[in-house]
Amino acid sequence: MQHTEALRIEHLSAGYPGHLVLADLTAAIPRGRITAIVGPNGSGKSTLLGVLAGTVTPSRGTVRRDDAGRPSFVVQHTAIPPTLPITVRDAVAMGRWAHRGPWRRLTREDRAIVGACLERMDLTALSTRRLDTLSGGQRQRTLLAQALAQQSELLLLDEPTTGLDAASRAEITGALREIAATGVTVVQATHDVADASSADHCLLLRDGRLEAAGHPDDVLVRA
Repeated sequence: MQHTEALRIEHLSAGYPGHLVLADLTAAIPRGRITAIVGPNGSGKSTLLGVLAGTVTPSRGTVRRDDAGRPSFVVQHTAIPPTLPITVRDAVAMGRWAHRGPWRRLTREDRAIVGACLERMDLTALSTRRLDTLSGGQRQRTLLAQALAQQSELLLLDEPTTGLDAASRAEITGALREIAATGVTVVQATHDVADASSADHCLLLRDGRLEAAGHPDDVLVRA
């Protein structure tokens, strides 16, 4: 079954001062599906995510998107300071800053969106809990809810299940599947074979170049 493209990457090269990470990469990412970016450490997974998120500027090539909205980027739950004194609801509400600006009062519509995202990630009962009292899986679900509150059509994740137990990994994988089913394009960098196997599409990077692309069953045998 053919799907339209959410992103088209053409002859992309990118990196950091004095260090080229991605070289002449061309790939397509299908819309409304889960794409896993896999490859060994140093292959360029995080750099490619950074380019798609707009935090890394390509030195050459282009990335074309079929919508002009800002992507949502979900960091690893371990990137959140454990002592950050905010509640789950506060953290999810921060997702509305992309529309309102930081620290501005939320509108009734904003509050409704936050409530819906809490419910969608099964966090309503935890909404008044502080982040430092949550498990790793609960924090990752909170970050997912925060990203959903941005109402973006492109969701980017960096190793979303790293450090989680099997039950929490399954919860995150199921949540991503449900999100993609609503038409959101999901792109995750991962080293977890199970995560990659459950995706719809896979990009295999090696030494900053695209080695293979396609269905995970075909790509992962080469990884």
